[in-house]
Amino acid sequence: MNYRYLLIGLLTLGVVGCASTREMEYENEAENDTVSAIELLINRVIEEERSSEESEPSVNELTDLVDVPELDKYIEEALQKNPSLQQSVIALSIAYANQGISRADLLPSVTSSFSGEKTQDSDDAFSADLTVSWELDLWQQLADTNEAAKIDILSTEASLQSAKNLVVANLMRGWLAISTDQQLLVIEQKRLEALKSTESLILERYRLGLDSLDELDTAKTATAQTKATIAEYQEQLEQDKRSLLLLTGGWNKELTDINVATRFPDVLYPLDSLSVQDLSGRPDLQQAFFDIKAQTLRTNAAYKAMLPSFSLSASLSDMAESPTEALFNNPIWNLLGQISAPLFQGGALRAQAEVEELTTRQSYWVYQEALLDAVNEVENAIGYESSYSIQQAHLSDALTSAERSLVSSEQNYRQGLVDIFDLLTVQQQAFDAEAELTSLIYQRLLNRIDLGLALGIGVSS
Repeated sequence: MNYRYLLIGLLTLGVVGCASTREMEYENEAENDTVSAIELLINRVIEEERSSEESEPSVNELTDLVDVPELDKYIEEALQKNPSLQQSVIALSIAYANQGISRADLLPSVTSSFSGEKTQDSDDAFSADLTVSWELDLWQQLADTNEAAKIDILSTEASLQSAKNLVVANLMRGWLAISTDQQLLVIEQKRLEALKSTESLILERYRLGLDSLDELDTAKTATAQTKATIAEYQEQLEQDKRSLLLLTGGWNKELTDINVATRFPDVLYPLDSLSVQDLSGRPDLQQAFFDIKAQTLRTNAAYKAMLPSFSLSASLSDMAESPTEALFNNPIWNLLGQISAPLFQGGALRAQAEVEELTTRQSYWVYQEALLDAVNEVENAIGYESSYSIQQAHLSDALTSAERSLVSSEQNYRQGLVDIFDLLTVQQQAFDAEAELTSLIYQRLLNRIDLGLALGIGVSS
């Protein structure tokens, strides 16, 4: 079994919509770049094979990586009230409204008017008018603009999905940070208890004339430093809890009592258990690709704005001496067909078309940058996973050895075979190894979240 199952699919974003040959090149290049990037990742991960004897559940969503039921209520609250996320929700509503505006340009417009006039020594006059006008979209300029607005909706939806993924990932990171703080705090408290026991032992030996006051002062120094570290961890723990509540977007009283287990969730799945993924699932790549397509359509519309336009209008009008008689009792109809073409506007239309074309080119490079970042993030996360796995195994061995050495050193100190400095050094090594292992597991879990985001694993829409 190997990492190749991570990226076995080559599903790339399709190219649809009308575009000129010149602008279609950007979409095709973006699509080809995605395929090449995925092939590069496949070759990269095939080189790093590792086997797994146990069968693990498949990871389909980001929350599967840190499956803690107590976290669900915080995620639900954040999805409803997180300020940055709600701004993305409103941005999507604005995109839908803008698409409604562009769609309206394709439909006929109807206007009506009613007026009355009173002149001295003359009869009253009332008039009514009803006009229907419609621009014939022979060049598909309005259709291109409307299609671009539709794709803007898809781009905004991808942005919203990215915001959701980020909020949930930050909540998971915050939960793990609180768990790490608590575990490091427990380690320091155990260190403090061990140092206090050492102080008592030194005092006992001092009374027997076996140790000096200098050794007692050395032990008290280590104890005071540990107390300072405990105070630092306690404050860090409270700050991380406040940060977690801040992500939920409010101060719900039901959520203020944060109860996080003092151990990490058992979610260190082998990478092979991740479901089949490819980079097309990443919202940022989707958004960048949709921006290329929308901008391509706007470029086409800008060039078509220099062509002649055709419009039709029909109107009914009536005039009478009373309001009732003016309401089209004997209307006069009028039908007008019009052709208009821009002859001279100082080069404004061509300049606008060039701006749109350059913006399309800029959108392509934005996509290219996002694609390169995506490939780099996946490669880094996979590299870190391999490194963290090796480090965790070595630190586990180091902790086992340090604990054995601590027991031996305490016995030797009681027998006078080693001095207090040797004992304190061994104690320091044992507790440092435990703290370092805890921090490494925390970093490995964070890396799993980063890998999930890099591969396009998110939360349910």
